Amino acid sequence: MLQQVLTILIGILGGISVGVQSPIANGIGQRLGVATSTFIVHVSGVFFSVSYVLLRGGENIGEARTLPWWMFGVGAFGVLVLAAINYTIPRIGVAATTTLIVAGQLVAGLLIDQFGWLGVAMRPMDGTRILAILFLLAGGYLMTRSMVAR
Repeated sequence: MLQQVLTILIGILGGISVGVQSPIANGIGQRLGVATSTFIVHVSGVFFSVSYVLLRGGENIGEARTLPWWMFGVGAFGVLVLAAINYTIPRIGVAATTTLIVAGQLVAGLLIDQFGWLGVAMRPMDGTRILAILFLLAGGYLMTRSMVAR
């Protein structure tokens, strides 16, 4: 039970981090440009990531050479997320942007789970998960419908 609560809290913390990171990255993008925003976010991310790896004793950093080549392109998704954030926040606001990002994450996650893509364990769709996605998409629609019309 405690492990489940801790997992939920860590997940929520990750969501809060995205919610806070988005307007900060957008502020950089509005002042300096989208490409510079993604650069600053990723360079500062390198600093914090290196510090974290060092605090954890290096973990298995030496094994990075065993990863498939395509896994090294993962940073491109961060660039896409930040570009989307810089485009959407000025047009529809932080809450609507975050809603769309979360909706996209959940749809992608549901498909990845269903088919076991990218090396994750398969977790088949069921009626409850499909209903949850439909509610989320309905919430995304409601969150953005008045914003997009402006």
